[in-house]
Amino acid sequence: MLTAAGVSAVDGNYRLPSGLWGDFKDALVRHYGSPEALKTGWVSNVMFEPQTGDSIFRAWVAAEKNLTYVSGYVLSTATRLRDCWCLTFTDGRKRMRVEAAYAVDASELGDLAAMARLPYRLGMDSRAETGEREAPEKGNDIVQDLTYCATLRARRGARLLSRPRNYDPREFRNCCLHAGNDSTTRQKLWPASMMISYGRLPNGLYMVNWPIHGNDYYLNDVCDAPAKRRSLEEAAKQKTLRFVYFMQHELGADTLELVDIYPTADHLPLIPYYRESRRFRGVVTFTINDLRHPYTDTTRPLYRTAVAVGDYPVDQHHYAYPRRDLPDMNLFTVPSFGLPLGTLLPENEDRLLLAEKSISVTNIVNGATRLQPVSMQIGQVAGTVAAMAVSNHCSPRLLSVRSIQAQLLKEGMYLLPYLDVDKHSPLFGPLQRIGATGMLRGEGKHIDWQNQTWINADSLLTRADLRFFRDVYPHFNPPMDGGRFVSLSDFLLILRALDSSLSSLTVDRAQAVLGTYNIAAAHAFVCLTRAQAAVLLDQFLHPFERKEIDLSGKIISDYIDVR
Repeated sequence: MLTAAGVSAVDGNYRLPSGLWGDFKDALVRHYGSPEALKTGWVSNVMFEPQTGDSIFRAWVAAEKNLTYVSGYVLSTATRLRDCWCLTFTDGRKRMRVEAAYAVDASELGDLAAMARLPYRLGMDSRAETGEREAPEKGNDIVQDLTYCATLRARRGARLLSRPRNYDPREFRNCCLHAGNDSTTRQKLWPASMMISYGRLPNGLYMVNWPIHGNDYYLNDVCDAPAKRRSLEEAAKQKTLRFVYFMQHELGADTLELVDIYPTADHLPLIPYYRESRRFRGVVTFTINDLRHPYTDTTRPLYRTAVAVGDYPVDQHHYAYPRRDLPDMNLFTVPSFGLPLGTLLPENEDRLLLAEKSISVTNIVNGATRLQPVSMQIGQVAGTVAAMAVSNHCSPRLLSVRSIQAQLLKEGMYLLPYLDVDKHSPLFGPLQRIGATGMLRGEGKHIDWQNQTWINADSLLTRADLRFFRDVYPHFNPPMDGGRFVSLSDFLLILRALDSSLSSLTVDRAQAVLGTYNIAAAHAFVCLTRAQAAVLLDQFLHPFERKEIDLSGKIISDYIDVR
């Protein structure tokens, strides 16, 4: 999406620099000089030239001595043997055979999992199947529009396109405010200058990825063979070329030309921007109900199993769908979210991991999980899980969930999308771990366009907060009296009650631990903050490590080793 498809404007996660996504953003900042240098267009806070993103990824690949990178091949066959995969790839006349204990389907449209005949969903799910009130009553196979983006540059004497075949300026008459508008559009229209600056990139480049009567294109070729897809997607290319011609000749943008940065004859990206794939049935299917109300379903507290984070709204592109029978999708705001591990694990295959847009989510949730920062995290999680499966000689679903999460935290990934504490803070680990137990819970908010979640680290711990301790320690009965807030002395009574081995825990020892995190309770009767409580829980009770969970988030055992 970010490079080969030319979508070099990142959607969301600006304040959640989790894992490789955060590393990529940092690399862009180093290249361009500052975070502000990435804010060139108004659609995104992270915009860059596609070739710059490509050079960063290639540098990462070159730095990995045990990684072999091969390009230009297409997967042609996939055979599941008893304890491995046998995959065949072709590049024209050349063939390449690969055997692997585990495989990750990181393709755009789930081609490997489809070859493995795994069950999947495609298009809009029915309300009865998912329990989502926003879903249509009857399911269908309508997918989101795809887009063949274009990258333009501004220069005098720009090369203008020749008039494309079947060009009709009325096709784009309502893409922006101009003399050709008519009353058929239902969308808000922007001035032409705003439409163009939407995708402005550094160094005089522009991304053309405009949904409102622009170059979105409806095509459901998800299940077609690669050769047929290329044929069908030629129509999407032609629409983009017509749109660029319209911009040059009807909107006066005659200083913009297609830039020669892609290894293609027409100067368009290598692939279209797919917004939807086959969504394979996993051990867990993540619904909008799970995403919007993470703590409601006590039978499967999926937030405990979170391995990646996102904060983009549910974004469905159906601008180019040709018929008027499209269900009325009530797009709505949601809090930021943690993605459950079970969405990456197929329900009927233990040697394949799902990635990209093929994970086990509903059609509605895909509108929030399909964005680039989430996809990058999903890939990192899938790779980590596969490596751990190899190292531990067991299938991914038999790995300890907590051991996977612990490894991801070491890699600089977020489990839950708290904005309170930066991932480089010493408080990051304790708050993530205790948040993942549910003993302290985040608060979702929506401010303007931003979906947020806060753990409220600096707020005082209240007696009401303690009620969630019972979800982890069912027999918990707070041994304390007094007011609304919890003092350090009270909290030590709680720790001793929960773990008899802490009977000798003193105020001085607790204060010493807090001091190592640059926070301290000055007196035994000073009220604790939620961050201080998280540190003490993490350091003395170790509920994250000791309370193993299954893929639904239920606690299944005590005292495990998550090294």
